[in-house]
Amino acid sequence: MTTINSISGGKTSAYIAKHYPADYNIFSLVRTNDKEVMFPDAKIRQIVSDRIGHEFIGTLEQDEIIYTILDLEQYIGQEVVWLSDKTFEEVIQQYKMKDGSFYLPNKMNRFCTVDMKVKPIAQWCYDNTDLPVEMRIGFRANEMRRAKNMIERAENGVEKFKFRVGKHKNGNNKWKELDYRVVRFPLIKDGIFKDTIEEFWKGKPVRFAYMNNCVGCFHRSEIFLKHMSEKASKQFEWFAKQERNVKGTFKTGVTYDRIKNHRTQLELFDSDFNECDSGYCGL
Repeated sequence: MTTINSISGGKTSAYIAKHYPADYNIFSLVRTNDKEVMFPDAKIRQIVSDRIGHEFIGTLEQDEIIYTILDLEQYIGQEVVWLSDKTFEEVIQQYKMKDGSFYLPNKMNRFCTVDMKVKPIAQWCYDNTDLPVEMRIGFRANEMRRAKNMIERAENGVEKFKFRVGKHKNGNNKWKELDYRVVRFPLIKDGIFKDTIEEFWKGKPVRFAYMNNCVGCFHRSEIFLKHMSEKASKQFEWFAKQERNVKGTFKTGVTYDRIKNHRTQLELFDSDFNECDSGYCGL
């Protein structure tokens, strides 16, 4: 069975890539076509464009994630497969309401995760391996509930997925549900907690973002989003602009413009937050 390490850009999945070698390490990049969020280094933009097979303008995660994956490849001595299908703008434009307007992803309808993370990785596995695959997931020893929930979604231990398997005569995609993956949780099995992972990466030549996942992830609290609006202002402004353009919101009852312009009563420090505030894509 082909083994896959799903790489998010965070320290935990990077730890798995280093300590649990697999046949393939796969990273799916969230990108935008908005030049206001352009990645600053033209040479690196070209490298990423060549790797994903699409023009890379910028990412809606922190820019540092690009260096994370490039550094990680060098450190572990193994290639990371870079994937990116549609931009975030293209994903939003797929979801129309009856009146022709678009709507934004939210906690109840997380199509951003599905379309930019889950589907590209699954489809690559269908196109390039014999299914099902064994996929290592970066849940740590204190995250057994999340692992249990994922296992319970599987049928006889194998998770199914609907794949694009060809074209109909009319040109529409042909889809088929197939066995996809068996998930494994090596950090739970070996009793690895966050402190071990943090200690391991000290002094190592891999640059990590302050927090991985999208800067404007709607799973994040309002106070943490305010913090991110100051740490990654160009990416955060993209999320605020989508709300203005689509006339919807990522979070119920509050706009990102309001979050961005909120005057905090206390000065916030990086140490005031941890990854529980970060949001997650749930791969």
